[in-house]
Amino acid sequence: MTRLTGLPRLLLLVVGLAAAIGFVLALGDGMDAAGFLAYFAFTLFSLVRLAHPLTYWLDAALAVFGAASLLLALPVSEFGAPAYFWLALVCTWLTTWLFVEELSAEIRAQRLDARLFGLVIPALFGIVLIFIWEILTRGANVPQVILPPPSAIWEKLVESVPTLWADFQQTFLKAVLAGYVMGCVSGFVVAILVDRSPFLKRGLLPIGNFVSALPIIGIAPIMVMWFGFDWQSKAAVVVAMTFFPMLVNTVAGLGATGHIERDLMHTYAASYWQTLLKLRLPAAAPFIFNALKINSTLALIGAIVAEFFGTPIVGMGFRISTEVGKLAIDLVWAEIAVAAVAGSAFYGLIALIERAVTFWHPSVRGGRA
Repeated sequence: MTRLTGLPRLLLLVVGLAAAIGFVLALGDGMDAAGFLAYFAFTLFSLVRLAHPLTYWLDAALAVFGAASLLLALPVSEFGAPAYFWLALVCTWLTTWLFVEELSAEIRAQRLDARLFGLVIPALFGIVLIFIWEILTRGANVPQVILPPPSAIWEKLVESVPTLWADFQQTFLKAVLAGYVMGCVSGFVVAILVDRSPFLKRGLLPIGNFVSALPIIGIAPIMVMWFGFDWQSKAAVVVAMTFFPMLVNTVAGLGATGHIERDLMHTYAASYWQTLLKLRLPAAAPFIFNALKINSTLALIGAIVAEFFGTPIVGMGFRISTEVGKLAIDLVWAEIAVAAVAGSAFYGLIALIERAVTFWHPSVRGGRA
């Protein structure tokens, strides 16, 4: 327990001001606002920390109390939530922020396990973001056709599991993975050839930069005409999007070794391929994995956008484009959620492999990979 100074002290003062105003406004509704009155009173009591240090877990309790009060007040009237409702939301957000600030200070002071509690902060950020989204949309009676609340999206996601699974198979398991593997492998092989030939290096890299600047909406219709309406045309778009990032990054990585290291291999009478396998490729590994991580997101984006221009009656892009026309925005957001989870998991898997392969790199030894 430490005395609050700087930003945490300022946050606590703003929380106290918002709680005082909210308490006065909630008095007008009497027992109808009993939960908010208790929350604001508890928040005002916490201001004693300005004089006497208290545990930072008090802020976590205040945030949970405020969140419960807000959720129990839903649904609101057709005219929207009262002013003290929004002040309670502000207090809940600020107390969560204050808790994260104090938690970070404890981790920096090595009083808490960084590996365990370091995961709490990003998790809290995501939870609070979804919570604020829920409260704003339902508290302000935002029409679902404009922005549905997360609860409605989750309900639709659970209802539409068979449809979402079929779309996931068509887009991710077929088009994304096939195109990703073909694009990355071909880009890597061509990079090795470019490294062997200065002529190819001067000729292919400018063309690569040109092709990588081509818009997806220009490539996708052409690929549909060439490879048909099924997943093969979407995989071709993914190949076009992932080939050149891999090529450029691998070429840059192969040139990352210094003359001293190469001269040392030369004194050992190492051949080109021995130098490549034992020196240059390990040194290029961070560049290659950087391309793999970039391509993991590009591949999913490319496949989904490509499905807007012709596809069977299945696929994430197809579902998004058709359901928008039906104003089924909750299903559109459910598809977006599935795509986001799949893309994040794909990226995270590659990052874990990177940590295992490039364990010698300073960024991995420092825990920042």
